[in-house]
Amino acid sequence: MRPTGRLHLGHYHGVLKNWIDLQQEYECYFFVADWHALTTHYEDPSIVASSVHDMVVDWLAAGVNPSLARLFVQSRVPEHAELHLLLSMITPLGWLERVPSYKDQQEKLKEKDLATYGFLGYPLLQSADILIYKAGLVPVGEDQVAHVELTREVARRFNNFYGTEPGFEETCEGAIQKMGKKNAKLYRDLRKRYQEQGDHDALDVARALLENQQNISIGDRERLFGYLDGTGRVILPEPQPLLTPAAKMPGLDGQKMSKSYNNTIALRDDPAQVQDRLRKMPTDPARVRRTDPGDPKRCPVWQLHEIYSDEPTRNWVKEGCTSAGIGCIDCKQPVIDAVIAELAPIQQRAKEIEAEPELVINVINEGCETARDAARDTMDEVRQAMGLAYR
Repeated sequence: MRPTGRLHLGHYHGVLKNWIDLQQEYECYFFVADWHALTTHYEDPSIVASSVHDMVVDWLAAGVNPSLARLFVQSRVPEHAELHLLLSMITPLGWLERVPSYKDQQEKLKEKDLATYGFLGYPLLQSADILIYKAGLVPVGEDQVAHVELTREVARRFNNFYGTEPGFEETCEGAIQKMGKKNAKLYRDLRKRYQEQGDHDALDVARALLENQQNISIGDRERLFGYLDGTGRVILPEPQPLLTPAAKMPGLDGQKMSKSYNNTIALRDDPAQVQDRLRKMPTDPARVRRTDPGDPKRCPVWQLHEIYSDEPTRNWVKEGCTSAGIGCIDCKQPVIDAVIAELAPIQQRAKEIEAEPELVINVINEGCETARDAARDTMDEVRQAMGLAYR
């Protein structure tokens, strides 16, 4: 998670609640992505540095448990940067330019100069973040699946270059020759399209081509499957996306809750702030006067009722709004009460954590040490595979 300010209800419902469940079932690594934050906040990094501590406090207060998961800061594990550098040597530029969020974020953040390598290369840094721990699963929303797919392709390409048996490439080239001139040329073209352009249709066609070859042995066919998709000795395993439950937390204006829209409620906003912000929420524009009937579906407050209110309360809101039997302030009160109740235990834990300044420091130090041990083991293998283990 990028440290760009205090966490809000969108973070809690969209990410943290899922992390709290995952830590009970998996060996989890959760880290403060301070380098990633610099890809868009490089001109004023002060917000990044000041947010690291606040972010970890919010994690702990929300229920992330350092006894169950590894909590650390990205820049404290420099092996992430080394692996990113080495992966950049083999990653085609076109792969990064095709990541959907690249142009999307440039469009959304027009006020920032994002014509930087750091911004172009951040999906590859994400790949390094994942591969350095040989992660099997990456919890993401649907909009992030493309990043995991890029990671899989990078791992596959790395393994293809550096994870094959001695003489593997020569053996494969010999098997290709047995396919005949026409089929050999087609196989090479398809392999190139897949490995250099990420063309999955080419991969499927090439696999079908191999299945129908009568001139090669079963062993050669298996080698050519591996030669095609980059498998060999697996140094960097290909991760799978673990889709998180869709949880779009609406902001105070009905859009997705985001600091960039200034429509958030922070986890540590006191009850008076929460009440004030929710009371000022816009409602159905058709309800100009108290006596005007409204439509809950056109009201941002209704989206919060769908998250926080039980069925009897929602029915009361529908009836009262459409008949003008209740006013907008009346409608908002159950949401105000529910949000304040949800935040109360988080805020109490945050106060207790803040009262022990060494606690957060110790959690980060221990997490960084554990993470770095795992990262060093991976980098030893990577350097050995790339011929960089000088002794």
